[in-house]
Amino acid sequence: MSTPANRSARRTSGNSDTPRAWQRMLSGRRLDLLDPSPLDIEIEDIAHGLSRVARWNGQTEGEWAFSVAQHSVLVERIAIRMRRDTPWKWRLAVLLHDAPEYVVGDLITPFKAAVGFDYKALENRLMTAVLLRFGLPGELPGDLRDLTKRADKVAAYLEATQLAGFAEAEAKRVFGRPRNFARLAGDMRLEPCPPQDAKRLFLQRFQELAPEAVRKPAHG
Repeated sequence: MSTPANRSARRTSGNSDTPRAWQRMLSGRRLDLLDPSPLDIEIEDIAHGLSRVARWNGQTEGEWAFSVAQHSVLVERIAIRMRRDTPWKWRLAVLLHDAPEYVVGDLITPFKAAVGFDYKALENRLMTAVLLRFGLPGELPGDLRDLTKRADKVAAYLEATQLAGFAEAEAKRVFGRPRNFARLAGDMRLEPCPPQDAKRLFLQRFQELAPEAVRKPAHG
């Protein structure tokens, strides 16, 4: 009888007849993309990867790419402005909203649509494992998902007009100007930074939001 453990063993056994579906991380963890375990997820790996993943496929102004790590910190900051009474654990969930991209990268929206459901299913499995690893429920409340989406749209509009070459009129037509944009992000000025600085910013915010119990490396 085939069990999840047996299937995982076959995927990681090095059998040349089986396509490799795991990635080795700098922490030493070996993350199985088809069956990700929370125990194989470390915040250092996430921060390192996200700091090197470029938003907008790298088509942004400045000496450095605007990384997903910086974007994640930006979205969490905007979400707080939208709902200042958001509990700390849900702020952490917002910060981690793009965490799977440390493995799968930041696919632009048109490409995600072309890839279809299989990509989304993989991303969802990774997201669930990340949430569980850091003490959050695998399925987030609907109102929190809505808050994250709205903050993400504000961040995308800000990035589009400040970094990605979109004129205001074009951005309004393509993305739609978010409600209360001036109040939520009108005073923000984006400055892409080197990967090591983006990683530090992301980790610093994680340390501020995460309970002590989930800050440490997983055992095993």
